[in-house]
Formats: sequence, structure tokens, C-alpha cells
Amino acid sequence: MVELQTPQLDTVFHALGDATRRRMLRDLAGGERTVGQLAEPFAISLAAASKHIKVLESAGLIRREIRGRTHLCRLDPGPLASAHAWLSAYERFWTERLDVLERLLREEDARKDPTPKGDDS
Repeated sequence: MVELQTPQLDTVFHALGDATRRRMLRDLAGGERTVGQLAEPFAISLAAASKHIKVLESAGLIRREIRGRTHLCRLDPGPLASAHAWLSAYERFWTERLDVLERLLREEDARKDPTPKGDDS
């Protein structure tokens, strides 16, 4: 069972709660990027991009390496496993509910008296 009261899980969901940060993570899934490359798709300054990156770093979702004056970021998917495990409990909940709905709809269809197709009499 996944621990629900972990500060890291709270930090991960906070980081994932922003569309800009989610897009940055998606871009990093394709390989490492500089801060400038991460900021490029958005109408934000490098300072604003850096703030988003710091939130992702504090959640443990990315690692930053400094090479000279270049800051390279790469995805660290480990903390996403905790978030995925937590969400999986709800996936099972909804799958079970949808299975019940499907069964009820099939039973309702079976109770109906269908008119045979092609019967013109």
C-alpha cells in the first residue's frame, strides 16, 4: 500500500499541478534540455522558467547539472512511481465501477424485446 501522508508525494503533486511544469517534464522525457530550451515554448522569462525548474527539482522530478555556464536538466522519473502507485488505487476503483455499469447496460439490453431485423410481416 502506498503511504498517503508523505511530504514527497505532496511535493510531487504540487509540481504536477502546473501545466508549464507538466510540459517541461514531457519535454525532458525526450532527453536532457537546457533551461533556455525548457523556457522556449512558453512566453516566460528565463527567471520564471528557473522558478518552475526549482519546483520540479525540489520534488525530485528533475536533476540539474551545471556545465560551465550551461544548466542541463534531465528527468528523474523515480518520484513519479509514488504518484502512479497512489493513482492506481483510483484506477481500480473506476475500472470496477465501469465494469458494473457495463454489466447493468448489457442486462438492460437483454431484457428488451428486440424486433427481428428484416421481418416485414
